[in-house]
Amino acid sequence: MWIDIPNLRHLRAFAAAVEHGGATRAAEHIHLSQPAVTQALAKLEARLGAKLFVVGADGMRPTEIGQVFYDRVARAFALIEEGARQALGSEARRPDAIGRLARQLTVAQLRALAAMQFNRNFSLAARELKLSQPSIHRAARDLERIIGVTLFVATRQGVELTAAAATFARHAALAHAELKQGFAEVAERLDADPGEIVVGSMPFARTKLLPDALNALSRARPRARARVIAAPYDGLLGRLRYGVIDFLVGALRDPPPIDDVVQEPLFDDPLSIVARRGHPLTLRAVVTRADLLAYPWVAPAEETPARAVFNRLFPAEDVARMPGGLFETSSLVLLRALLAGSDRLALLSARQARLELDHGVLALAPYQTPFGTRRIGLTYRRGWRPTPTQALLIELLRRASQVEAVEGAIGKTNGRRRPSTSPASPPRG
Repeated sequence: MWIDIPNLRHLRAFAAAVEHGGATRAAEHIHLSQPAVTQALAKLEARLGAKLFVVGADGMRPTEIGQVFYDRVARAFALIEEGARQALGSEARRPDAIGRLARQLTVAQLRALAAMQFNRNFSLAARELKLSQPSIHRAARDLERIIGVTLFVATRQGVELTAAAATFARHAALAHAELKQGFAEVAERLDADPGEIVVGSMPFARTKLLPDALNALSRARPRARARVIAAPYDGLLGRLRYGVIDFLVGALRDPPPIDDVVQEPLFDDPLSIVARRGHPLTLRAVVTRADLLAYPWVAPAEETPARAVFNRLFPAEDVARMPGGLFETSSLVLLRALLAGSDRLALLSARQARLELDHGVLALAPYQTPFGTRRIGLTYRRGWRPTPTQALLIELLRRASQVEAVEGAIGKTNGRRRPSTSPASPPRG
């Protein structure tokens, strides 16, 4: 939350020095003294632990590392400016409106905006940042003053962000993510800590696909760090769009949930009818749809691709005919216990339940579910550019998915048709 990002003035000085070929010309364009620009560049080089410029007869030009870092800084400032344009609306046409904001904007203001976005209360935001409430309030109001539009509105429940504030907050959060990736890329070039990859994982990916890819990443990049966030899809998607999560892996949505994310299919995953070992339906040679209606069910959680299949397979009038109340869950741990202790049935990926099937805790009923396939893949922000380590993990997930598609737990467990792969056009680092 902007805690680990240096002074924005230093970053502006660096960007200007790259764009104008030296500290003197940069100082003229950003209205600072030449010594101030030189000092800013020195502090940034010390922070990064790398030389950012080489000096020649024609002025200063960025080193290879300097160019890598500049690309991220430029993307970050472009996001901030676009967020300001959208937040300002027609006011963005005022002379120098965006330029004035860019010159006056501070990390403290963006930190306060980010804290308010999630806390909606100045005291709670201050507690999260370990700062005083007056300092957070002052930074937030300073941001409101320089942007020139209302950002915060007091309500009985706390402080709400206006539409303009929410728009600017998301773009600022994405700018923060770009800068963090810039630091990570420089560190990789220096053979140092490559930073942390944050993955949002849906239930399917946690059983084998993601663990296999992460283990392969660890072998290739021993110092790579990853944090996996498991949460409902809507929560994961929100964090992805704010740059908190780098990408999602798991069941894709049809249609895609919003136009600022990209879905990359990896393979198709059929769904099966799963029950406890020894369940009467698992012992039959043939199971009919009427047989399925004779038992109680555990349904997938609402708003999931598997639930959409369940709803097509069993319309509301059929659910009403099922004995016992309908249970719903997205937890495989809970589902396993519910099935093991009852005659309930569930619609589940055999890949996802491979351990329970291999150990004889669960079994498959011989019923081929029509239209019972969901697509597994990756979801990332449109325009996202992964770091080399992130790109490697993405590639390892693609390779692991190819193994899944070829070997497939379904094929190993009950000899059914294996799923086919789907072509992809991914981001590259």
